[in-house]
Amino acid sequence: MHGNQQLELGAIVNGILYLNATGCQWRALPHEYPIWSSVYYHFAKWSGEGILEVINTALCKMERRKRGRNETPTGALIDSQSIKTAKEASEVGFDGGKKVKGHKRHMLTDTVGNMLNVVVSAANVSDSAGGKLVIEKILDTFSTIEKIWADGTYRGGLVDWVRETLDAALEVVKREKGQKGFKVQPKRWVVERTFAWLGNYRRLSKDYERLLHNSEGMIYLASIRTMLKRIAA
Repeated sequence: MHGNQQLELGAIVNGILYLNATGCQWRALPHEYPIWSSVYYHFAKWSGEGILEVINTALCKMERRKRGRNETPTGALIDSQSIKTAKEASEVGFDGGKKVKGHKRHMLTDTVGNMLNVVVSAANVSDSAGGKLVIEKILDTFSTIEKIWADGTYRGGLVDWVRETLDAALEVVKREKGQKGFKVQPKRWVVERTFAWLGNYRRLSKDYERLLHNSEGMIYLASIRTMLKRIAA
């Protein structure tokens, strides 16, 4: 690759990261970045082809090695987050439990909070159904998982499915008897903290993407940047 092409590609990456962090519109990208349509083209291409997912997986393994851990985990946590969407979004649904119309983010993390993978669906997709989708995505990359911690919405058939598909145990972390209001749950606070970390990226405050794979791409970008900061520290 020639120097000018490398420079242009670097500027495109910086433009994508700027938009992800600030939440600005594509057409509002500052003039120091390449034309917005070129920046968007590359983001959509990398999202659609799964390149951002591959980078996220590689960085997760790298971050774990830096901690002195095995690069693939034996424990994981699963959770979902319902989020409102922009009016042009596709495949929108209504989450009756959260009273949110939009999309749902199904996320799997390791026990230190690195995002292993994510699936974005319509908000009316159940946690169990979304859980299957995100777990299926890590069968080749993180098949060493032996136990997954989840909340009560993942009860039922998912327990048997996880045992049969991943040869792992799904443990439901139950609320304490008589508990009222919010209380940090053992293990589960890790994945909730990851959602909070990603919430620092303004493009994720609402789902502004029209296509689901672009929604996932924006989440991968935030995860990638979060892990890069920890690796570089």
